[in-house]
Amino acid sequence: MHAVYFFFLSYSHCSASVDGKSLADSPGEAQKAPKSPKDSPPEPLSAGPDKRSQPHPQSRHPVPASSGLPLASFWHPSLIFSPSTLFNFLCPALRDSASCSRLSPPTGLAGLIVAPANRESAERERALSDGLSTPVASLSSSGKPPVLGAMADDEKAAATGGVAEMSSANSSRPSVVDDTIKDVVSEPFSYDEDDRDYYVPQNTTEHDLNVTEDDLLEAQELASRYTLEEVRDIMTRVFRVHEKDHNFPSIIIHKIKVFLENESVFTNPEKHQHLIQEMKLEAALVTSNSPYAEVRAVVSNKDDVTTPCSTIRSWAIGLAFSCLLAFINQLFDIRQPAIRVMANVAQLLSYPVGKACENWLPDVGFTLFGTYHSLNPGPFSKKEHMLITIMANVAYNTPYTNNIIWVQYLPQYFNQPYASHVAYQLLIALATNFIGYGMAGICRRFLVYPSYCVWPASLVTIALNKAFHNESNTPVEGPFGKKWKISRIKFFYIMFGAMFIWFWFPNYIFTALSRFNWMSWIAPHNRNLNVITGINHGLGVNPFPTFDWNVLLWDSADPLMVPFFSTLNRFFGVFVSFWVVLAFWYSNVYDTGYLPINSNRVYDHFGKLYNISRAVDDRGLFHAAEYKDYSPPFLSAGNIVIYMFFFAIYTSTLTYAVLYHRHEIVMGFKSLFASFRKKNPIKDERILDVHNRLMKAYPEVPEWWYLIVLVVAIALGIAGIAGWDTNTSPGVVFYGLALCIVFVIPVGIIKAMTGIEVTLNVLAEFIGGSWVDGNALAMNYFKSFGYVTCAHAVWFCNDLKLAHYVKIPPRQTFIAQIIATFISTIICTGVLNFQMKGINGVCTPDAQFKLTCPGVNTFFTASVLWGTVGPQKIFGHSGQYTEILVGFPLGILVVFFFWGLNKKFPQWTWTRQIHPVAIMYGGIVWAPYNMSYVWPSVPIAWISWVYLKTRFVSFWSKYNFVLSAAWSCGIAISGIIIFFSLQYTDVEFKWWGNMASDMGCEGKACTLKHLPPGEYFGPRIGTFD
Repeated sequence: MHAVYFFFLSYSHCSASVDGKSLADSPGEAQKAPKSPKDSPPEPLSAGPDKRSQPHPQSRHPVPASSGLPLASFWHPSLIFSPSTLFNFLCPALRDSASCSRLSPPTGLAGLIVAPANRESAERERALSDGLSTPVASLSSSGKPPVLGAMADDEKAAATGGVAEMSSANSSRPSVVDDTIKDVVSEPFSYDEDDRDYYVPQNTTEHDLNVTEDDLLEAQELASRYTLEEVRDIMTRVFRVHEKDHNFPSIIIHKIKVFLENESVFTNPEKHQHLIQEMKLEAALVTSNSPYAEVRAVVSNKDDVTTPCSTIRSWAIGLAFSCLLAFINQLFDIRQPAIRVMANVAQLLSYPVGKACENWLPDVGFTLFGTYHSLNPGPFSKKEHMLITIMANVAYNTPYTNNIIWVQYLPQYFNQPYASHVAYQLLIALATNFIGYGMAGICRRFLVYPSYCVWPASLVTIALNKAFHNESNTPVEGPFGKKWKISRIKFFYIMFGAMFIWFWFPNYIFTALSRFNWMSWIAPHNRNLNVITGINHGLGVNPFPTFDWNVLLWDSADPLMVPFFSTLNRFFGVFVSFWVVLAFWYSNVYDTGYLPINSNRVYDHFGKLYNISRAVDDRGLFHAAEYKDYSPPFLSAGNIVIYMFFFAIYTSTLTYAVLYHRHEIVMGFKSLFASFRKKNPIKDERILDVHNRLMKAYPEVPEWWYLIVLVVAIALGIAGIAGWDTNTSPGVVFYGLALCIVFVIPVGIIKAMTGIEVTLNVLAEFIGGSWVDGNALAMNYFKSFGYVTCAHAVWFCNDLKLAHYVKIPPRQTFIAQIIATFISTIICTGVLNFQMKGINGVCTPDAQFKLTCPGVNTFFTASVLWGTVGPQKIFGHSGQYTEILVGFPLGILVVFFFWGLNKKFPQWTWTRQIHPVAIMYGGIVWAPYNMSYVWPSVPIAWISWVYLKTRFVSFWSKYNFVLSAAWSCGIAISGIIIFFSLQYTDVEFKWWGNMASDMGCEGKACTLKHLPPGEYFGPRIGTFD
């Protein structure tokens, strides 16, 4: 997989071009003279003290002659490799990439210290660095530079918090509250003893924040307008919000802290000009753009309110794809293997459809409520495209309650004929879908508006949208010393085509490449070897486990999408829990030695799959006598560890939210309560974010709109449960909703910052099964209104953030989500009834078109195990796995440990990169997944988020998320074609490469212990209750 990842880099040899030898990441290379006089050729820094005092053309920090650092000898061109170069390469992996710049000379924007070729160039660059001049291209017609993300008067007051005084008309240093830049006289940069801790010759703020040159120039324009008190006020609020933010650079947090705590900065500012200018630049970057490089890479900090969005063609295309995705996914949801068409397919295909409408439809329309609606309002816009994508995104998921309908209706399950009533199906489906909307809308102030809620998944979607609609193509410095000129859309098409072709191999032609358990091939029947290294039934310890990019997307945590700290913490959790699984199995704890080590199935005491029918009566209710004569349920070692870490992750999620994000949560509640009182003061932290300021141009959706949706959804759920003989109290709706209310904000914050989603399915089954012991249907309803509501709320918040980034009017987003969800629910219900009544033998081994319902079978097993048998018999005081409940206090202790470690040793910047919940998440990977699904993401994420991002930030910003979108779309389209053309018609390609992964213990799981004939393990029959 690593070789596949580097494939796209080789394209530089045919598509990238250079005018000369570029600044390479190797410190021994210098740049040749560019052709234009604007970019005068820098010369290598010599050993003379006169050269050492000259600034880098792109750096705003002069190099003092008195520093005494032997920079010339350290960075001489002849020094191709040195120990410090190796340290510079490895350091980001050991700590965080930003902090490493304090110890080793970085490369990239200000990578080398060189001298300008002529005095004119030096003066011009120095003026730009100090924020004293503005590029001619950025001047307005009045001759004054525009202010990016300019604030309204009330917003300006909020941004300065009333602390900083407004600059007067004749002020020599204009502040952020001025509308234009006046003549500025700024003190030159200086270096003194107090700034020694923050001065590293090549350690600049722009490198710490991974900003591109364009981002830096924009921020410098605004930085020169801030007063010291304004910067102090802004940094106070930035520090309060981002102090424990894992995505925010550690070194910048450290500098902000010292800036705020050092009173000398404010009493004697002339002694701290270097630090003050850094803080001004940081304040400008936070207020004029996003503080996160990944957001700046794809999200624009500008908006055109006249761009068409809610048009006739966007609604027609969006609803058409919503219907298509709902129909296909529901029809094939019960097939083995299933097929799902994701929203990225709709995003990809809707672009040519939209362009066809732009070229072929006439400009005719009608006027409604004073607005003219045309069939062809002009070019197909990015906002139209994103609105279509949002509709598809909410429509492709099938209603979760369809699983309840299946297990109720079918005679081999609960055999309840009333489940075939369409009204009943619609009521419970609409209830669970729209309760999520109500919760998402109320949680906007916690999960959508804050800038720290990045939502990594939305960035990939926006990157694809930007590739289609961005006509600019600025060359960027990249790997191999090349200047990359290929456009985003061309890069997308090439990578899409490459993955489309490649996916045929691991998915059909040579499937062993997908589960590349090559070590098992050495000795297929060696139990110990296969238990450790096996991918199908083992623990997956394998350095090269797959060449299938789709394997890395098993939990939607694309290593190119989620931050590196998230990927690394998840792997650490897998690594720690690996030893627990291994110890349980080899020690035969809980009789796990008689079972496969890593299975998600439930077994009886004969080591066979648990036969649920032997523990229930004809009505599907628990039968105690039958249960005592049969067997208690047994779990594999991997499954036991999963439940222990599931219990731990729930308590760690709540504890983490309180310890790390209580300030943000309190701030959100204050804003929410103020909105209900019709008092909507501008919140300081929100007004700092440029995207919130830009969205103020559009009418917001009031909270009461979402409250109405929530109340109506609750009413529909109560009607569905109470209107039919479900043997379930309508109170289950409120109990499930209460579970969602407790967890939705913590789960949403974690998802928004890490890309990791904590699901409540196990907790809902645990609480629901304990509350309604013996009633599987009631437990299923509790799970639907607890777990599914929370999951839907989080997904819908992601879509709201998507619209927030692209500047889609909130009310148009609201209407689009509601209508698309309603229509898709109707279509899925219609297809469900066709499957139930029109397909002979559905959900049986003899079903037509392989509609055998594997997911429904699993759902029924979980229903009976957790609802009918109940968790009290499994985890209760006399249960088989009572000790596993230690996970609940363990989750609290782990979070407190790392929180205390960070408080005790704040100078340890690596502790900020530890995310306790992400570590716990690694423990729930097992059964049926294993380490082979997680490990390959680590080196790929390091290459993307550490190596490329820190050394070639412009290159990374331009291509990283486009690559992620291209490979995901290539897999989706290729998978659909393979399925319908070959797999659906049972065209098999039989050869060794498609059978090698299923030989020996990888084909049939090996166990540690074996039972003599007629024997069984565990408690004796009649002794368990």
